[in-house]
Amino acid sequence: MACDPTTLRQVPLFALLDDDELAVLASQVELKKFPTRQRIYKAGDSGGRGYIVVSGVVRVTTVDEDQQEVVVDQPAVGEFFGFASMLVQTPHQTSAAAAEEAICIEVDRHDIMVLLERKPHAGMDMLAVLGKQYHGSQQLVRVRSMRNPNEVIEEQTTIGNHIADEVARFGGSWTFIIAFFVVLVAYTAMNVWLGRQAWDPYPFILLNLFLSMLASVQAPVIMMSQNRQDAKDRLRGELDYAVNRRAEAEIQGLSRKLNLLGEKLEDVEELVRDLNAPR
Repeated sequence: MACDPTTLRQVPLFALLDDDELAVLASQVELKKFPTRQRIYKAGDSGGRGYIVVSGVVRVTTVDEDQQEVVVDQPAVGEFFGFASMLVQTPHQTSAAAAEEAICIEVDRHDIMVLLERKPHAGMDMLAVLGKQYHGSQQLVRVRSMRNPNEVIEEQTTIGNHIADEVARFGGSWTFIIAFFVVLVAYTAMNVWLGRQAWDPYPFILLNLFLSMLASVQAPVIMMSQNRQDAKDRLRGELDYAVNRRAEAEIQGLSRKLNLLGEKLEDVEELVRDLNAPR
């Protein structure tokens, strides 16, 4: 579908173009209509084209390591998506689909080169868009990819684990130490005071039996709780590593795209200076 120059004027990137330039650009780009839930592109598709939202709702998504779909961006009218892959000629890293019926301007690299040759400063608007996507990716890394370790641990905890944790927590508290000391003193004092009528006279063989039984039961439970604590520490370490790895990958990818775009803008500015140089 042919694109009208008045439609292009509503796009912030093209707002500085004059009527002739808008007419040239309008003759190159196309309007695409996407029904509700139609996929515009998917991750891994060739990034030869980018899109600008004219109307409707578009959702740009990715899939995290938990195989859950995450909304990366929901561009408003006049905003871009898929431009980074189109500019650096790499496959799309995300998927895009029309959440509601959407009309988009389809743009390829040649169209952008024509635009930059005529209006080099328009490239700053494109850098601003990529900067916004950069901040969006940072927010995604901070909010989504970092799962709460306590929630993950709680999901994996069984009733037996809860019992072991409670026994270890109580056995290592001052409440248990003081209560156990009081019971021992009362037990031994009562048996000493009763003398020959005591049920467990000195050397308190029955008490020793109870203490041995308590230790034989309590020790494995405490070891079980310690193993659980080690598992918690490993899980927290793995989640921290996953967050750092994803953040590093996102930052490196966006930095490469910004650097490549900056190089393209420098080439275009140099070409424009050569064209405007007196002969």
